[in-house]
Amino acid sequence: MKPLFFLFLISILLLSCTQQQQKTVPEAPIKLTLAEANRLAAMPMHCLQVEYPNKLNQTIGNESELKGPKALHPAFYGCFDWHSSVHGHWMLVSLLRQFPDLENREAIKTKLLENLSAEDIAVEVAYFEGPFDKTFERTYGWAWVLKLAEELHLWDDPVARQMEANLQPLTDLMVEKYLEFLPKLIYPIRVGEHTNIAFGLSLAYDYAKTLENTPLKSLIESRAKDWFMGDKDCPLTWEPSGFDFLSPCFQELDIMRKVLPQAEFLPWLNSFLPDLSKAEFSLEPGKVSDRTDGKLVHLDGLNFSRAWVLYGLIKEYPEQYGHLMTIANAHIKYSLPSIVDDNYEGTHWLGSFAIYALQQAP
Repeated sequence: MKPLFFLFLISILLLSCTQQQQKTVPEAPIKLTLAEANRLAAMPMHCLQVEYPNKLNQTIGNESELKGPKALHPAFYGCFDWHSSVHGHWMLVSLLRQFPDLENREAIKTKLLENLSAEDIAVEVAYFEGPFDKTFERTYGWAWVLKLAEELHLWDDPVARQMEANLQPLTDLMVEKYLEFLPKLIYPIRVGEHTNIAFGLSLAYDYAKTLENTPLKSLIESRAKDWFMGDKDCPLTWEPSGFDFLSPCFQELDIMRKVLPQAEFLPWLNSFLPDLSKAEFSLEPGKVSDRTDGKLVHLDGLNFSRAWVLYGLIKEYPEQYGHLMTIANAHIKYSLPSIVDDNYEGTHWLGSFAIYALQQAP
């Protein structure tokens, strides 16, 4: 009986070891596939040159300024509002750069060239010269213009060189506006929507690094440290608010990860979000009750933006934060299948957030 007992004991031990190994195998990130890229690319392609419905977010100085969206914004008049149009352009450029076999490639290029002409960009630049328009789209739209400029710069294609040159006056204007505005902002803007300053810094910082714009890069580093270096115990349990598409805590994490070296960042994060390093940390995706409501559907965007912050953290610090992969994936899995219908309230912008999240996967 003893040999049988020992064999039984060994089999139990082997089974236990196997189960333990299965538990410790890290979950793989959700990767962007060509099929998913083709599906999501159809969203901005559908709305890039659709003028109405449209939310202008315009301050009227006099009757002469009462014009249609295309007359006011010949480059970025589609996809419901200015900033969504800008990041719709970014999304298509990014997919063209990443996927040489993307469907409708030539049609996408044609639309991009039509919208990003030198003449149309000149009108966009002139719009900011109006007495009531100098702060238009501060800083959310500004940040997406710089992200579009960065993507064009990285794309090795003659079409990209042409569009990058056409966009340059608007790109330069956005840089100037950042350099002017950031020193004047005494207090950071910690909200879950467009004006969140950490988000605006994050995309602008990517541009500054890629294009080696030292003045902008240095200013962002300085301002991020001024505003956030002393922050502790961010109240993540207070999130999300009802209309959030950005997490104030996570967006702050993201910019600080980018501007701080490891020796400073890890202690800072341990103080800022101490529970994040715990293996048992949990965070449910934001739940959407009605995707036909333009504000409530923001929470799908929150799930994507949370995921891209977590993916970025995991990519850079896998040993310390690799356990967060399951949470990042869960956020994408909750919202990604839901942006497939004809609900314009979400489809005019959520594709860009989904693509950006999937592209950050380690």
